[in-house]
Amino acid sequence: MRSDATKAENALWQALRNRQLNGLKFKRQVPLSGYILDFVCFDARLVIKVDGSQHAESKRDLERDAYFQSQGFRTIRFWNDDILRNLDAVCLTILREAGAV
Repeated sequence: MRSDATKAENALWQALRNRQLNGLKFKRQVPLSGYILDFVCFDARLVIKVDGSQHAESKRDLERDAYFQSQGFRTIRFWNDDILRNLDAVCLTILREAGAV
């Protein structure tokens, strides 16, 4: 786990924390099954991954996503830049994926 979040992770956390996004309870930096989840909503079975360019076409990320899918989770990924440039659209996508819209 990292103690220092990226600027994008901090921005997204400010939108997700304290059930601010339609009452959905998110946790951040959650260790689960040998992975660290950037954000997770257990009630909606939704994992959110915030990525920089180092994750482009990462085999490990594909394996991780497949594992969590087999456990009943959906994983959505956002590039850091997308969060910083259009947080409202990111939040709307999260709501849709969580079935809250």
